[in-house]
Amino acid sequence: MATQSTSIDITRNLEDVRQRIVAAAQRAQRQPAEITLVAVSKTKPFTAIQTAYAAGQRDFGENRFEELWEKAKQAQQLGLQDIRWHMIGTIQSRKTDQAIGPITLIHSVDRLKIAQHLSRDAMAAHCVLSILLEVNVSGEASKHGFSPEELRQLAPEVTRLPGVRLQGLMTMAPLVETAEAARPIFRALRQLRDQLRADGVSGQTTEQPLQLSMGMTNDFEIAIEEGATIVRVGSAIFGERDYA
Repeated sequence: MATQSTSIDITRNLEDVRQRIVAAAQRAQRQPAEITLVAVSKTKPFTAIQTAYAAGQRDFGENRFEELWEKAKQAQQLGLQDIRWHMIGTIQSRKTDQAIGPITLIHSVDRLKIAQHLSRDAMAAHCVLSILLEVNVSGEASKHGFSPEELRQLAPEVTRLPGVRLQGLMTMAPLVETAEAARPIFRALRQLRDQLRADGVSGQTTEQPLQLSMGMTNDFEIAIEEGATIVRVGSAIFGERDYA
């Protein structure tokens, strides 16, 4: 069980992150309510999620299906059914059937094949999965995702797949010395989103623009200034990542 000091740290950290989100939104002349904070709880014990939940946090991000479903089961047993689970890790094509269930949003669809498999599995389960397409804006070989050119070519095809609903785009900025250095990556994703909209690719309705999931602990404020609607923050809330 989490110690009292750890619980206090998580509560204080969460409030600090929320205040930083508000300040970044105000600098960009945006409404803070436009931005969803996903608390990245991967590798953290469920007690840490409980502490954040008690402080009002409802969106949590996990990297692996196995860990996500174990925590979702614990949440169900404790009556925390209003938690919104986000799958943010790379998905293997042989595991797409594990996405079927109460996942609010899948951030990491990095290939057309994955979208097709998710569509197949969702149709078999008579449900619809909300997804984001991961874009490798920086072009780093170590990163997953569609290239910007592939995105514009294949996004319309994804929107025609039954069983999945394209909700937006996701990217990961490269490791840089300063958060400011990540700004061009976030700006480029926003511009890609705008290009898709000009091409006729939109969210659930024409009035709802595609979401932008970008920005993590080291750079989420810059991401918000550049248009992020979802930020994925882990260590600034829960402390450094725990490794198995």
